[in-house]
Amino acid sequence: MNTEDAVRFRPYTRSNISEAPQWGKLTQDQRESVTVISRVLPFRVNSYVLGELIDWDNIPDDPIYRLTFPHRDMLRPQEYEALRDLVLVDKDEKKIERMVHDIRMRMNPHPAGQMTHNVPYLDGRPLSGLQHKYRETVLFFPKAGQSCHAYCTFCFRWPQFVGMEELKFDAKDASELVAYLKRHKDVTDILITGGDPMVMNTRALSSYIEPLLVPELSHIQNIRIGTKSVAYWPQRFVNEKDSDDVLRLFEKVVASGKNLALMGHYNHPAELRTPLAQQAVRRIISTGATLRIQAPLIRHINEDPNGWAELWTTGVRLGAIPYYMFVERDTGPSHYFELPLAKAYEVFQQAYKQVSGLARTVRGPSMSAHPGKVVIDGIVTLAGEKVFALQFLQARNPDWVRRPFYAKFDPKATWFDQLVPAFGEDKFFFQEDSAPAREEQVVEHRIPVASLKRTREVHADAPADVS
Repeated sequence: MNTEDAVRFRPYTRSNISEAPQWGKLTQDQRESVTVISRVLPFRVNSYVLGELIDWDNIPDDPIYRLTFPHRDMLRPQEYEALRDLVLVDKDEKKIERMVHDIRMRMNPHPAGQMTHNVPYLDGRPLSGLQHKYRETVLFFPKAGQSCHAYCTFCFRWPQFVGMEELKFDAKDASELVAYLKRHKDVTDILITGGDPMVMNTRALSSYIEPLLVPELSHIQNIRIGTKSVAYWPQRFVNEKDSDDVLRLFEKVVASGKNLALMGHYNHPAELRTPLAQQAVRRIISTGATLRIQAPLIRHINEDPNGWAELWTTGVRLGAIPYYMFVERDTGPSHYFELPLAKAYEVFQQAYKQVSGLARTVRGPSMSAHPGKVVIDGIVTLAGEKVFALQFLQARNPDWVRRPFYAKFDPKATWFDQLVPAFGEDKFFFQEDSAPAREEQVVEHRIPVASLKRTREVHADAPADVS
């Protein structure tokens, strides 16, 4: 591929979004929202998102616009008004910093025990660039991959991008990861995540991946890369100057005998409609790697079952594998994006019934909650009581997996910790159990009832509490 065919990546943030040609299409109120909200939550778009994915005749209702541009309702009304006055009128940076910090801490920046229960230890030291929640899978956060080609407004990893260093996961190299894995032979999967690892050039990405291919790590069967680049910057796999190099790296992983899986984040079928996005899928799959499609269900963006059906069937036609529909996590501006669990199940069921068996590899709606990955299997009436039928697809304790349990039906519940046991029980079965501790991992795994209560209201009164 000729270097002159390469496309230059052009990002836009709060500091230079006014230089984008599309900035003039926004109203004064919309511009104000970007200026104010981007002080709290990360904001970044790029020329491809602006030029190819957003329908500028349909803003602010265009789903990709809502996916990437901040809206004033992402903050509480009084928060927005106070912060707007500080940013646009008083312009007192110290006061702005204090208020922004309080708002962020109120937003439950690290849900589901990411800081308190998921950090592994090696020789008595916490490994800040790793998470190990499930026995088989370790998450790895390479320092060079802690940004994205564009930021999603709902992102549950938003603390990685806003300068909250004390809450950030990153590892400068793969040495501690390799050392940890050599001692944990029960680990089969590595998920390289971020941010987005695909913001790295091939040389940097190789420095994290190639150490995983050594014979001493033969127990590692699957290397996953979590990425939104397939939707926000498919050029990474098609016509950047080292696009061919990154595909050769994928081939090297496959040739080593390991499975390479790209966990592609597609939030809306529009992200897979462009010829460039489809070409990226085909080029990735041609290396022997797999591409799996996953996304959360997000109010204002992808509530239409027909859109999910289109996304899954298009993916299958191109060779990708539908994988997960997640429930929006209880972090960040979740009040703006969340949907009732009953609605989430309805959207999933209505989409699922439209597709063939090849697309029914998808699972959902699934919640990545503190005890594990909980899926809503159905809404049924048993013994005269309407209930949610639930199970763990993955759990801190492997014995919990695929064990059915039931929660009282609640039409307003939007997250797992709002549910209560059905049939008069006072606890779910796992609230009396504990997950086995891994060697050298100083982690308390017991899950008391109190730890499953939503912390959002608590954070409003006690900003320093982020448990």
